[in-house]
Amino acid sequence: MKKIVNMKRFIISNIVLWFVVFLAISSIVNIAYSHNTINYKTLYIAEGDTLWEIAEIEQKNNPYYENKDIRDIIYDIKDINNLQVSNLTVGQEIKIPIK
Repeated sequence: MKKIVNMKRFIISNIVLWFVVFLAISSIVNIAYSHNTINYKTLYIAEGDTLWEIAEIEQKNNPYYENKDIRDIIYDIKDINNLQVSNLTVGQEIKIPIK
């Protein structure tokens, strides 16, 4: 067992330590809760619509897909909508993420 030589220094160092721990935990919690909520718009597929064309339009007009490769956009749309293939049917409803 160690003897505390300078009680004032011991108390101050403990306060500083707990303050640093508190800041670290606060930062971690803040990062965990700072995720942006993704909003979606709904598109209804019309005759002749393709995922490639939809992805091109979204790449040009949707800030969510700004500077992204067209293939990545198609993959993302398929993933969000649980599409196994790229075939679309007339009247099908798909979600597109937006900012």
